[in-house]
Amino acid sequence: MQFLTNTHIDFMRQRWLAIAFSSALIVIGLGSLITKGLNFGLDFTGGTLIEVVYAEAPKIADIRSGLATAGFDDVVVQTFGSSKNIVVRLAAEGESSDAELSSQVLVALGDGVEMRRVEFVGPQIGDELAEQGGLAMLWVLAGIFVYIMFRFQWRFSVGAVLALVHDVLLTVGILSLLQIEFDLTVVAALLAVIGYSLNDTIVLYDRIRENFRRLRKDEPSAVVNISINQTLARTLVTSLTTIMVLVSLFYFGGEIIHSFAFTLLAGVIVGTYSSIYVASTAILQLGVSKQDLMDIVKENPEIDALP
Repeated sequence: MQFLTNTHIDFMRQRWLAIAFSSALIVIGLGSLITKGLNFGLDFTGGTLIEVVYAEAPKIADIRSGLATAGFDDVVVQTFGSSKNIVVRLAAEGESSDAELSSQVLVALGDGVEMRRVEFVGPQIGDELAEQGGLAMLWVLAGIFVYIMFRFQWRFSVGAVLALVHDVLLTVGILSLLQIEFDLTVVAALLAVIGYSLNDTIVLYDRIRENFRRLRKDEPSAVVNISINQTLARTLVTSLTTIMVLVSLFYFGGEIIHSFAFTLLAGVIVGTYSSIYVASTAILQLGVSKQDLMDIVKENPEIDALP
């Protein structure tokens, strides 16, 4: 990454093209949310979770095939802890009790299977979880706005929150388009995306504030460009190493964390992009200037220091 330490890329020259690109993606994502919605998992829709253990590690494809033959089409089969422990997730449907449902699943799974647990998540609980997850997001955004307003300036607060809203909307739109299962792990991943994106934005804002105080004769767009180039190496190294870990988790971490890893992967890419184009463009359009960030200097510090 040595070649990135002295870059002179004019990022702000392309900011309107980037904003048009982001706006188009958000419209597509919102359209998907309206027409297709989210593929809510068991945590939100309600249903039954059954954990069983095999004497020998089974093939997941064979389990799915046996359940489909028995009439369980809308079912998720995952390993849990070890290759012998299997979790079967069934959507809420019909009038069967937990006992009847678990018996039917055991018959479909065949011999040599031991039942570990059966849990039911009602749709009402799912509604409460959805509401609380949404409220958690709103409180996080409100807290971030207040924090950045006190640390920097109100224009920076607006820019940071716009970038975070952009990240969440784009990430959720991608989940809707691809119909990735949306469960509580995805909510946790979205909150992690907010934290990651905010960290990138704060690093960039710190450098912008420093350069506004140091480069007093430069135009605001030039100061922002210089700041982005100075932090570019750090941003790319952090993002690429994080992406490498998330790709490994997605492919080797098991099906149970696929949605979590995919959401973080999409969010990290979107967050890196938004800290450069959305957060920076927002403060420029709001008219940030060096006067907003200069320290207040006393005219007669010697007199003010007298007792």
